[in-house]
Amino acid sequence: MHLIGIDVGGTNFRVGVFSGLDKLFEKRFEADFSALCRTMPDEAQALILSTLATAISEALADFPEAKGIGIGFPGFIDPQSMVIASSPNLPNLLDVDLAGPLSEKFALPVIVENDALAAAYGESFFCGISSLIYVGLGTGVGGGLVLKGAPFPGEHGVAMEIGHLIVEEGGRPCGCGNCGCLEQYASASGVSKSYQEATGRKLPAKAVAVLAAQGDEAAVSAFDRAGATMGRALAHILKVVDIPHVVIGGGLSGSWQLMEQAFRQRLEADLVPVLRGKTNVAVSKAKDSAGMLGAAQLAGNQL
Repeated sequence: MHLIGIDVGGTNFRVGVFSGLDKLFEKRFEADFSALCRTMPDEAQALILSTLATAISEALADFPEAKGIGIGFPGFIDPQSMVIASSPNLPNLLDVDLAGPLSEKFALPVIVENDALAAAYGESFFCGISSLIYVGLGTGVGGGLVLKGAPFPGEHGVAMEIGHLIVEEGGRPCGCGNCGCLEQYASASGVSKSYQEATGRKLPAKAVAVLAAQGDEAAVSAFDRAGATMGRALAHILKVVDIPHVVIGGGLSGSWQLMEQAFRQRLEADLVPVLRGKTNVAVSKAKDSAGMLGAAQLAGNQL
């Protein structure tokens, strides 16, 4: 059975067509959703719908036999209605229904799920691991939990929003309305902010990573801070859910080696002794396909 999976990010999105684990089609589309969502809510919704519809049409042109469409989208998504209640990194996006209009347009079932939860499910499906935590390090920090083969969205669709755990009291302001959230330090934008605070220079995380690999102190410190704050946050999560596998994904995971030591030191220090050394933490094996694959398989589950 052919299924379409879409993984939406802040500045681009990827569309894939899958048959089981086999990826038959993939294309990346440049689309600055952050910019689109600075318009009025109705206009933002219309622009997002038209952008996604164009990409879906292209995939269906090559695979008209596709039976369902899954979309991983950043935000708080009601698990029953699939309405996007809000998205901290996409302002002016409130109570948006993507599934209904797209399903009507293409006469196919459409599901919308949180992007990190879709990636968690994709990783679980790809690796054959029934229970895991997925941490997505991108523009923000997302989290997803799969328990015994089933994605866990929570009662209101906000389970595992680990990017909004407060790790620095009175810290940097966050799009969610609080201050000191994890994603203000452990995301790509967080690393960039840490480096800018230390040097006065504004550089993207990729450039900071190059400097860190060369031994630049401010750059090394920025990644150490990212790793340590994530280790602390994850230690508290593991004390609650006690999951044996943690997967690190997202664009910033390519720089995992720069933050891993600080992460593991903080994680072990903050865990209760009985849990130390018992959690396997590894970089995503499904890589860029995790979100698309998970969204596609979640769509297939509805059939």
